[in-house]
Amino acid sequence: MGLFSFGKKKKKKPARSCDLEGSLLEFGEGYLLTSSQIIKSKRFWDNKMVEPETLAYSKAHFEKNDEMGTKMRTMIFQKYSMQNKPWLVGDGQVNQFEIDKEKAREYAKLWWESEFTFAPPEVGPADSTMASDEYEQWKEYAIMKAGEEQLRKIG
Repeated sequence: MGLFSFGKKKKKKPARSCDLEGSLLEFGEGYLLTSSQIIKSKRFWDNKMVEPETLAYSKAHFEKNDEMGTKMRTMIFQKYSMQNKPWLVGDGQVNQFEIDKEKAREYAKLWWESEFTFAPPEVGPADSTMASDEYEQWKEYAIMKAGEEQLRKIG
């Protein structure tokens, strides 16, 4: 500590929240994913569509064949598929995705160090970074099927 730095506060590195569930991540932590990586996970969609915030829409969709429930599930899919910027994901969420975790962690570190400007390859809306047939398959699963088995189990 130098003579002139006495009493000065060290500049604290910023913290950010996990984009999926809000837990706090300190400088350098987490994994950086793209929208296409986010939407290519059955586990993610099965969990997402039965969360307390989305459960009513899923029940309406499956049990009543309700158009509004299906519309809301479509909007939920769009929220995750259409994001331009990368997703910062914490340890508690990353295991839902079949990704190269080492590379995603490396990308997160680059993102932090660049003051949030680094973008991994294929960042952007999933419909423009994935083959259209693959995108449509995931869209179909997320909107029409995700959470159906879990709903049967919980009644």
